Amino acid sequence: MAKQQVTTGESTEQALRRLEWTVLRRLDGLLQGDYRTLLRGTGLDLADLREYQLHDDVRHIDWNVTARLQVPHVRVYTEDREMSAWFLLDLSPSVDFGSGTRSKREQLADFVAVLARLLTRHGNRVGAVLYNGGVQAVLPPGSGRRQVLQLLQRVQAAPPDDAHPGLTRLQDLLDSAAHLMRRRSTVFVLSDFISEEGWEQPLTRLALRHEVVAVRLYDPLEHALPDLGLVPMQDAETGELLLVDTHDAGFRARFAQLAAQREEALRRALARAGVDTLELAADDELVEALLRFAELRRQRGRARAVPPPVHLRLVPPVPLTPVEALP
Repeated sequence: MAKQQVTTGESTEQALRRLEWTVLRRLDGLLQGDYRTLLRGTGLDLADLREYQLHDDVRHIDWNVTARLQVPHVRVYTEDREMSAWFLLDLSPSVDFGSGTRSKREQLADFVAVLARLLTRHGNRVGAVLYNGGVQAVLPPGSGRRQVLQLLQRVQAAPPDDAHPGLTRLQDLLDSAAHLMRRRSTVFVLSDFISEEGWEQPLTRLALRHEVVAVRLYDPLEHALPDLGLVPMQDAETGELLLVDTHDAGFRARFAQLAAQREEALRRALARAGVDTLELAADDELVEALLRFAELRRQRGRARAVPPPVHLRLVPPVPLTPVEALP
């Protein structure tokens, strides 16, 4: 499938119009009728009661019914299509990297614009927290096309933060966002997760209160190095400059091994945090990426519908002996 064409020097309006014609028009047909599967809001109207199933939210357990029937039951609410979504955007220097025609930041901007437009067209509100060495800007939730344009403009115009040199601290972004989002929301964390350690616990806490999707950005060159001879490389996070001999087959093998180990560790950390994960390469075609996201949501919905192998049953209370029967 043909890749998207990169348009240089385009305005925010031109960028959004390009995405509406090249991505959203195709998604309108492919995702027709799948809106409730793709993104679901939280409702307040009680619709039904059913037995507890694996992956159900324990906060929805009805303890009165559970005690009466001796089987855990949960309340089922009518889903509200109106929802609030937050984009937590890691715009640190490592996101500017791109070995091909597109950088990870450009892919991030297009993905956010398409998903935000998809949401706001159905009356939902979107907001954002922008991070680069520190939280640089907060865009309160709003709806409409103007809100998407404002979000896209802030992503494109976000400057580097020279006041916070060094490695990225994703935990600062996650902790700040947790204090901002008072209402249960759908949260998209867009980052390459090249960060200091310590972000896993804040992400886990965020997932306990909100529905969190981690959109992991990467570039193919971060997984394997080609044979290019002597190549100067600079660490985007620290600025350290190194001369690397990519002609050395042993070095390339060690690089690939370390990259694979980091991949495995990152995937385990995201799984432990209890979040859905979408991997998005810098050169991915956005329509295909969003279809993968839709399939991810369908799989999660099916997982919630599968009953657990063993139900947790409450032990009935031991009957007390009447006082009159005592000798």
